[in-house]
Amino acid sequence: MALKEITLAGGCFWCIEAVYSGMRGVKKATSGYANGNTQNPTYEAVCRGNTGYAEAVKIEYDEDVVSVEKILEVFWHIHDPTSLNRQGADTGTQYRSGVYYADEAQKAVIVASLAKAKGMFAGPIVTEIEPLKNWYEAEKYHQNYFANNPEAGYCMAVVAPKVVKFRGKFGELTK
Repeated sequence: MALKEITLAGGCFWCIEAVYSGMRGVKKATSGYANGNTQNPTYEAVCRGNTGYAEAVKIEYDEDVVSVEKILEVFWHIHDPTSLNRQGADTGTQYRSGVYYADEAQKAVIVASLAKAKGMFAGPIVTEIEPLKNWYEAEKYHQNYFANNPEAGYCMAVVAPKVVKFRGKFGELTK
């Protein structure tokens, strides 16, 4: 087993975590906060928009089972990378689109994936691509939120459709 990590931001972390938790080869998807400018951020502070953090998901995957290229292909399909600081009704810098890499080799793969994805969208992709500078795991109640709260209004209206979209387009990758 060859475990690797990549951190993705694409709106509410509940959505990203729910999709990747159901992906074959993903060992763990953890909701948290990436690339901000304070220590030990809280959800409330991040939501106020003055910490610089993105809601993000750290994905630990077995590259013998799923490639980072495939993880990124899914990423481009499950959120709108042309929308600056928003996904649907969720607005603010914490909902920005971002890919945070572990090393320069991973960055090269991300840049190539981005180039391929550009043809899928009418507008320019605004996803930031940066090294993962800092990471804080989100509060316990955010972890596995969709699995633990499938009947919650936000989960039914926003998270579930993304999971259904993933399963429909990438059925071969589902657990």
